[in-house]
Amino acid sequence: MSETELAKGGQEYPRPGREALVGAHTGRREPGPERRGEQPMVPEAEFRSYYGKPIINKPVWQSPDIPGYLFLGGLAGASSVMAAGAQLTGRRGLARVAKVGAAASAGLSGVALVHDLGRPGRFLNMLRTFKPTSPMSVGSWILASFGPAAMAAAASDLTGIAPGLGAVATAGAAVLGPPLATYTAALIANTAVPAWHDAHREMPFVFASSAVTSAAGLALLAAPASECGPARLLGSVGGAAELATGRLMEHRMGMAAEAFSEGKAASLHKGAQVSLAAGVLASLAARRSRIAGRVAGILLLAGSALTRFAIFEAGMASARDPRYTVVPQRRRLQERAGNGGPNRTG
Repeated sequence: MSETELAKGGQEYPRPGREALVGAHTGRREPGPERRGEQPMVPEAEFRSYYGKPIINKPVWQSPDIPGYLFLGGLAGASSVMAAGAQLTGRRGLARVAKVGAAASAGLSGVALVHDLGRPGRFLNMLRTFKPTSPMSVGSWILASFGPAAMAAAASDLTGIAPGLGAVATAGAAVLGPPLATYTAALIANTAVPAWHDAHREMPFVFASSAVTSAAGLALLAAPASECGPARLLGSVGGAAELATGRLMEHRMGMAAEAFSEGKAASLHKGAQVSLAAGVLASLAARRSRIAGRVAGILLLAGSALTRFAIFEAGMASARDPRYTVVPQRRRLQERAGNGGPNRTG
């Protein structure tokens, strides 16, 4: 019986062909040289969620309010630090531009946040308690404390009234500046959005360097050229650091990095990279050309803003696509199972 087998009851059934496979890639078949040309009969499975629905709830944040809030907060925080440094070194023109920039950015940042929340009362409600483990709670208190200090410092500088109080306000804003510039990175990375959460290690460094870039850009654009030496240095260093940390973030975040190369986020991300690279080059040439300094300022400001908008759009896109949530989880489970670790997601 070469082609048939005798089954129970005396009936004969055809024997399966030699090339039949039990399953794709894992087909249980006998080893041998004649099996090498076999092709899987079942195609590779593709992930699909239930009716294509997202796995996580998309954030209710809207553009341009929230990406503008992220950018303006970074600009305000870094500008306050630059203002304090400029005041200590006697660069009055640079100090004034940085103080006014910090105050205006903080005010606009609060306006963008309140507009996204819907009404001012919701922001005030966040100040009813202080929760150190909540980035939103800590950030709300930082913004609420930074705004008055920055505005007092700018008002004193512009009017010449109460210079002692203005100096204290300048120092206070400088102390609160770095947390203001970076807490938003912790805020978005603390969510379940894949393109934000998977970048939680590098996101604070991206935001910090982006804040420095924007503050330097504002100074190069509006401050006296004779006092812009620190701004030129910070513009070139900050822009290069923003490009480098952004690249490292994409490299380490895994599959979710694909969100930066698709749709609206891809255009914004490419624009940010081009603007930052051109801004760094222009800031290096700004020592010999006042026009180059102004151009560098515009490019650095644009690059920093586009970085925040690209991060926001990539996060929203990754929240809509269930692949970015489930596929990395399955890979981590497989890796843990292969290493003999516990088979759980937490």
